[in-house]
Amino acid sequence: QVQLVESGGGLVQPGGSLRLACAASGFSSDYYAIAWFRQAPGKEREAVSCISNSAGSTYYANSVKGRFTMSRDNADNTMYLQMNNLKPEDTGVYYCAAEGLGCLSPAEYPYWGQGTQVTVSS
Repeated sequence: QVQLVESGGGLVQPGGSLRLACAASGFSSDYYAIAWFRQAPGKEREAVSCISNSAGSTYYANSVKGRFTMSRDNADNTMYLQMNNLKPEDTGVYYCAAEGLGCLSPAEYPYWGQGTQVTVSS
């Protein structure tokens, strides 16, 4: 059974950093896409970053380019999102997703983590 367990959210001041982790079990993501999405109150879920293994590329939303870095550790089947220079507009619930047929659309992903709250506020 596929499981994704997230950790690392919290409250941070503007300009601060957080590292999110998503531990995966029950599958191998060598071929399919993996991704981080976020959802702010009253807004649709949006792609923050994804790794498309079939295309061999990593995508970042324009709003996070240069500040966020997505990575994966195949040894322990965990993916990470390092978030630096956080801004209040980064506030939301962050979700990891796996085995995506595409990269950017939530509808492409059958497996999701439970979500972790990130709040950026002074």
